Amino acid sequence: MKLHILGICGTFMGGIARLAQQLGHQVAGSDQNVYPPMSEELARLGIAVGQGYEPGRLDPRPDLVIVGNALSRGNSSVEHVLSEKIPYISGPQWLAENVLPGRRVFAVSGTHGKTTTASILAWILHEAGRNPGFLIGGVPENFGCSAAIGGPDLFVVEADEYDTAFFDKRSKFVHYHPDVLIISNIEYDHADIFPDVAAINRQFHHLVRTVPGNGRIIARAASPQIDAVLEMGYWSPLTRFGNVSSDWHSAPLNRDYSEFEVIHAGQTVGVVNWPLFGEHNAQNALAALVAAQQAGVAPQQACASLSGFASVKRRLQLLASVDGVSVYDDFAHHPTAIKSAVQALRSRIGEERLIAVLELRSNTMKAGIHKHTLAGALGDADLVCVHEPPGLGWDLRGSLNGLGERLRIFPGVADIIGHLAQIRMRHDHVLIMSNGGFENIYRRFIERLSN
Repeated sequence: MKLHILGICGTFMGGIARLAQQLGHQVAGSDQNVYPPMSEELARLGIAVGQGYEPGRLDPRPDLVIVGNALSRGNSSVEHVLSEKIPYISGPQWLAENVLPGRRVFAVSGTHGKTTTASILAWILHEAGRNPGFLIGGVPENFGCSAAIGGPDLFVVEADEYDTAFFDKRSKFVHYHPDVLIISNIEYDHADIFPDVAAINRQFHHLVRTVPGNGRIIARAASPQIDAVLEMGYWSPLTRFGNVSSDWHSAPLNRDYSEFEVIHAGQTVGVVNWPLFGEHNAQNALAALVAAQQAGVAPQQACASLSGFASVKRRLQLLASVDGVSVYDDFAHHPTAIKSAVQALRSRIGEERLIAVLELRSNTMKAGIHKHTLAGALGDADLVCVHEPPGLGWDLRGSLNGLGERLRIFPGVADIIGHLAQIRMRHDHVLIMSNGGFENIYRRFIERLSN
């Protein structure tokens, strides 16, 4: 079958492309924004990607168009598909109909940490010889790809609460019908489609309703929004994790959580010593190993396998160290995730200078929904450089006033690069945070350092 994927360079849709190719379909796609890592992965697969959404990209006519959720009515390709009556489907529905049937599905949901947790879980199952299939909204370094068909038994999917497509406004994850569901956290996000956190909770409750009675829900403890979801009702065994009063928790053995104990019912059941760091990553690992136990992987075995886990691209990823300056890339774009990334790096580098660079890119951030908590999220940084997008509509400097002399606001990426190059010192750590391409600031700044 000839498939064309609209929005193919999104991490989810790029993964769909890989799965479809592995199933023997002829795959091509188009996107408005083509940037790494997904563009590089698609190129390696030999999947043709067109820049832009001109209707001519759908000539010759495909058998089926898979439509990404970034596309809406008025898009020229969407209008062409509808006018020419080309069959179309959403990515989540295609996955549910073509990949998930007959498999035991492990879904990883939550506002933060989905990509890392799903990657850890897939790695644990892989190391245990279970050959899981997976679809992850990022590129795990261990696998070098965001998706794989795997064997016929297990499938790990990153379960996103964002809406499905222009013609299906339910959350993506309601399509997956998981047997094992992780809910890592719930916070207000995606202000472009959800009016408040109660609306998000309702979608999570729809997801909970699909977990069978012989499945399992694994949910973080001491989370008011998760508690609110569960109070609406659940019909599956429940395991809580995350604090000392829950079924499972972790205890650090060093400053940066690169080594920690896994504790179940008051007893240490394993020790993790791995390349990752930060308390948030320890929590991600905890959720994954509890889920892996549902596939028969003992906690001690899971802990041992994590010594070989190599993280995920764009998750506190050290890109380069040039002339004593270390440059990191992180996907953080919500104050909670920003704070976790900054604190994790601080725990690793101690008193060395930490420079946080932030792009306000998501619709929620641009709308100023979290403007009152943003300064606190950046509090552990020594210097903060923020790119102010045009037409922001709220007082960025005033919202970040609590950072005082540490704050610098710039209208363009070139201005940020020039400033960083001017003030750099040996042993600096530059943490660049964005959920987009950020005008390739990473490569440009590293090249500037090299020159």
